[in-house]
Amino acid sequence: MAVDHYENFPVASWLLPKPLRPAVVAIYRFARSADDIADEGDALPAERLAALAQYRLGLTTLASGDYDGARLPKELREIFLPLGRAIQEHSLPFQSFFDLLTAFEQDLTQARYPNNEAVMAYCRLSANPVGLLMLHLYKTTDARAIEQSDAICSALQRVNFLQDVAIDWRKNRIYLPGDALAHFGVSEETIAQGECTQAWRDLMTEQVKQCRALLHFGYPLGRRLPGRIGLELRLIVQGGLNILEKIEQVEFDVFTRRPILRPTDWITMFWRALWR
Repeated sequence: MAVDHYENFPVASWLLPKPLRPAVVAIYRFARSADDIADEGDALPAERLAALAQYRLGLTTLASGDYDGARLPKELREIFLPLGRAIQEHSLPFQSFFDLLTAFEQDLTQARYPNNEAVMAYCRLSANPVGLLMLHLYKTTDARAIEQSDAICSALQRVNFLQDVAIDWRKNRIYLPGDALAHFGVSEETIAQGECTQAWRDLMTEQVKQCRALLHFGYPLGRRLPGRIGLELRLIVQGGLNILEKIEQVEFDVFTRRPILRPTDWITMFWRALWR
């Protein structure tokens, strides 16, 4: 599967058991293509929402039991027929897919988040459903596993927010809590100008601390899950932790030095995932 976007973590990698890979690819293609509708290209918001409504129709069609795609528009079948097979084979919850669509729609209707609770509520729609779907594939859906998975997914989403402050600003979006911006004295003008002030560094220090705590809380799930599945999850967490380290190394200047994972980073991450 071609992946055209930078990711903090591998998708359907060789670490996943081969029987699970088609389902992971189907989930990824659904989420990635819907996210692209919300984010990529030059379409107007109303056009993007209309396209996402077609995706919602596709999910509703599958949920009604039409897994052969007879009532699906032809242009949706490439995405939804493999997704339907994955849902059937692994008894995946439809609500997780609907939640993802709600997050993508929210990107088109809400550009600011007043507090940490609002940011986490967005993460519960945009990120946590993916973790829950993976837990269903792994057949590990007890309350503790879900809590740890939610922590990891929310943290990874928030790490991405910290990486992409400048990118999101160009889309007129700020995913940092509004009350935290006010508390540390960071204005939208600071973000617009890409000014790495002391106030900005103080804000980012606190945001990094919160993300790291969430990743550490969820990390035991990677030890609990067996074999290559657990190693995959530990690598994902290490990817998030590595990005946080890089943010600190550039002294929080994500405006001019956006942290990314490089090939050499995977060696360190793999060692840490194996032995830490």
